[in-house]
Formats: sequence, C-alpha cells, structure tokens
Amino acid sequence: MESPGVHRPRNVDWQRAAALLYGDWGTSKAYVIGAAFLAIQFSSLPIILAVCAVTAVVGYCYVIICRHFPDGGGVYSAARSQSRLLAVIGALLLVAVLTGTASLSGWAAMSYFQVPKEYIATATLGLIVIVGVINYFGPRHSGSMAVMLAVPTVVVVVLIIAMSLPHLTLANLERTHDNFWHNWKAFVGVILALSGVEAIANLTGVMKLDAGATMEKPVVARTAAKSIWLVALEVVLGTALLGWAMLSLSPDLKNLLLERWEDMLNVLAEQYGTMTFGPVFGKSFGIITGVIVGLLLLSAVNTAIGALIGLLYLLARDGEMPRKLFTRLNPFGVPWVPLFIATGLPLIVVAMSPSQLSLMELYAIGVVGAITVNLGSCLFNKQLGLNLWEKLVLALTFVLLFAVELTLAHEKHNALFFIVCILMIGLSLRAWSQRRAGLRTITVSQELAAHVAPETMPEFRLNLNPGQTILVAARGITPVLKFALEEARLRQGSLYVLFIKELAVNLPGLVQTAERPRWQDDPAAAKIMLAMLEQGRQIDVPVVPVYAVSESPAATILDLAATLGIDILMLGSPHRSTLTALLKGNVVTEVARSLPDNIQLVIHS
Repeated sequence: MESPGVHRPRNVDWQRAAALLYGDWGTSKAYVIGAAFLAIQFSSLPIILAVCAVTAVVGYCYVIICRHFPDGGGVYSAARSQSRLLAVIGALLLVAVLTGTASLSGWAAMSYFQVPKEYIATATLGLIVIVGVINYFGPRHSGSMAVMLAVPTVVVVVLIIAMSLPHLTLANLERTHDNFWHNWKAFVGVILALSGVEAIANLTGVMKLDAGATMEKPVVARTAAKSIWLVALEVVLGTALLGWAMLSLSPDLKNLLLERWEDMLNVLAEQYGTMTFGPVFGKSFGIITGVIVGLLLLSAVNTAIGALIGLLYLLARDGEMPRKLFTRLNPFGVPWVPLFIATGLPLIVVAMSPSQLSLMELYAIGVVGAITVNLGSCLFNKQLGLNLWEKLVLALTFVLLFAVELTLAHEKHNALFFIVCILMIGLSLRAWSQRRAGLRTITVSQELAAHVAPETMPEFRLNLNPGQTILVAARGITPVLKFALEEARLRQGSLYVLFIKELAVNLPGLVQTAERPRWQDDPAAAKIMLAMLEQGRQIDVPVVPVYAVSESPAATILDLAATLGIDILMLGSPHRSTLTALLKGNVVTEVARSLPDNIQLVIHS
C-alpha cells in the first residue's frame, strides 16, 4: 500500500480516460490539416496520410508503455528508471510541450471564435491570465470540460465527414514534389497530430484497475488500451477524411483555404453545410463548429496549465527543483511558484510569437522530443521484459521520431532556441537546488550503488487496543477534537487524529518522493498533534497522529477510514464562504456520500 501522503485514488475509467485524452489529442485535427494545406496545398494528401499512419503506430507504442507502467508511464516516470538526469531532461521537454499546448490551444481557440487577426494575440494573453487566476483555486475536476465537449466535437466531425462524402474526389489532387527533402520537411511540419498522446501515459496512475488486479499489483492494460484505440481511431480516420474533404473543395477556393487555414474545420463546416442544405445552414453550422471546437481548445489550455503546475511541483518534491521555493502552497493547496511559472511561460511565448505557425513550431519540437525520450527509455529498459515485436516497433518509431526531432532543430531555429532555453534554465535550477541541499554528483560502481541504495521503508502497522477506533479530521484546534477525546475515553478506544495538507495539483505519473511527509515539519499540523498527544496522555487515551498530503481530502479520508478499520469518523462542520464552497466543494458532503455503511459518521458543530 502506498503511504497516505501520496496515495492517489484510482477512479478514472476507460471512458473518462478516453475523453480526457481526446481533449488534447483530438484537438490536433483543428490545426493539422490547415497546416498541411499551407505547406504544400493540393498535394498534401500523402503527407496527411503519412502523419496519420505514424499517429497510429505511436498510439500502439503507448499501449505497450501503459501496460508496463500502471503507476504512470509519462516521460518523467519512464526515463527515471534509466537515469535521473534523463528523466529531468524528459520532464523539461514536457514543460515545453505543456507551455506550447497552452499557447497554441489558446491562439487556435481565438481563431475558431473568429477573433480578428490583429487582436488574437491580445485575446490569447487575456485568456491565459484568466485560466491562471482560476487555477489559483486548484485544478479541481480538471478535464471535466473536455469530457463534456468530447462527444459534441465527435458529432461535429462526423457530420462534416458525412456531408462531404458525396463530394469526395481525387480530381483536385496534385503530385507531390519529386524532392524527398521538400516532402520530408512538409511531413515534419504537420507532425502535430501526435500532440496529446503523452497525456494518456500520465493517467495510468489514476485509472481503474483491470479485473483481477490489486493495488499491490496494479494492471491497467485493458483500461488504457480501450481509451487509446478509441481516440486513435477517431484521430486517424477523422484527420484523413477531413484532409481529403479539404482537398476535394474546388481549386477556386484556394485563396480562402490559405487565408483561413487556422480555422479549417470552420471552413469545411460552412462549405459542405452550404452544399448540402444551403447557405443559411452552412453559415450556422460553421458558427456552431467554431464554438464547440473553440471551447474544447479552451479546456486544453486549462488542462495544460494545471498539468504544468503538477509537473513542476513533482520535480521539486523529488529534489530536482528548489524544494522549499517550489513547494510553498497558497491557501487552496496550489504551489505559488509553479502557478506563476505555468501562467507566465505561455504568456511570454504568445507575446513573442508573431503567428500560430510559429507556436506550432515551438510545440512540435517539445512533443516529438518528449515522445522520443519516452520510447527510447522503454526500449533500453531491460526490466520491462518487452518481446521481440514490441522492441522492433519501439525501435523503428524511436528512430523515425529522432530523425524528425533533428530536422526540427535544423530547420526551425526559433524552436531550437526555445527548447535550449528551457533545458538550460531547468538544468541550472536543478544544479542550484541540489547544491543548496548539500547534494553532490559522484560516480560509483554498480556493486557499490547496490549496497548504498535506500531500502524501502517497512509498512507501518499498529497494534490496536480493544475497543472502538475513532478517526477525527481537523484543520485547527476546534471543538470536534475535544469531543473526539471524550468519546475515545468513554468507549475505551484509540483515537486517530488526521491532518490533511491539501495539495490542489494534478501530479503526472507516479509520485516519487525523497522522503515521507512528516507532521513534525508542518507547523500547523504539529500544533494540533502535540496538543492532542498531551491531552491523550493525561486522560489515558491512545492518540495516533496521521498526516497526509493529498489533492483530494475527501478521497483520502475515505481511504484511511477503510484502511485503518475505523468504527467512527468525526468531522467538524465546514465554515466556508459561498464562492469558496462553489469552487472547492464540500468535503463533508463528499465523504458522507461515499462512506461505507459499517462506519459511523459524526459531524460536530
């Protein structure tokens, strides 16, 4: 069992995982087909099909990765098994990816909302600031908007394809260039169809287990495979058919397509809606498409900023970033510095980018780099036990994407400068934080490293006294603590005193910490625990301090109540403003809704 401080409830089924993945991966078609037309116009169909084929193969690679990393198989977790430095490099590439996601998705959303071109940058900056303010309260229910919008987006895509079927033709297609280098550069320029696939690997740590699996031996192979293949099928077929529909439009519309490549789905909805049901329907359908796709892109901005906060916090918890600075939380459990960075980086990128095309270049080099590091780390990890076929697929995909990454670095100098800046700043912060912590890098033999490796801490078990056990959760010295002590003495039972330090951060992958959280290091918790221990000693009541750091206090309370075999759970009544209750929810209500029948709930006011 994981320690209470880092336990994450597995409550994401394959449907919700697919919807969350689609909120990132599925949005790629919103700008990929337009970018392909901008690159080589009516000769772009082979390039679009090639990108779709690579997307399908990468999806299969992540099915393999998710099967072998049930506790989180993102690039940071996968690379960490090979090298801490490689893991940090992969994480910094992911920082670039998430920064690009927030910037590009925000810009694309403004395009689909038909914001005038001269105001798109300003509108995107304002959007990012608003999302940053919202994340001040924590990413509670992050991704819910993506889940709600996944179905209408699929419906819109299916309708566009259905209306275009009678008009699909190969008559407008032009031959691709005979020059391989020119075609390769065009292929590299639209490789963004891979965007978002890394998100599914980070979700395996919270996915529901497969039938027969246990928390000690988690397996999420079927859950992950269902979500990946469903989204991959939609992305591949949708991108291919929408690309063909785009190239089936009259060559007379070439200037329109070049002018509006940024909101190509709007154009397709308008044109094929007009061909099928007339101009009024076409105009209306185009507006509806723009709103739905734009809202899905807005949700991608929020998800990216929340994920970036969690990634930076995780790096700090692992000692790879300044721990004290990056882990200081605001009143809602969100780390201050990661929140500032996660909001500030996209603002800087948008402010310095002249167009959506430049944002796509910055995004591509991070996406491809992160996926390449993940695939390479898994390929050379002998402990995974990959079979020959899996190794072959991973190896070929790794080589292809490595070539794409080198091409991006060679051709897109702005993207290379961006990724070098991210790596230099990130690695410098890592070196500074480790030096401040008194750590030094040394090289030792494998035999010596095996002897000095830290042992896993033994599981902590209590020898409980006879009588009923009581768990009381409190955030301060409140009357419920006194009531719990009185009840424990009367029932001749033990009293667990729970203090939860709320961490409103979405952590990508497996949470790996250098040390377990201690209530002695938290002034607020220590004040409560020391007072309760002393009061318990005076009246001969066994008091057991329980300290947890959690992104979901209600889930942690429920988990501990079941794990510790609690007979009575005591909670103090909440005293929160209406706005805070709306944004954060009511812990008492959530606990009462899911508490097992064999545990009594006492709410003390």
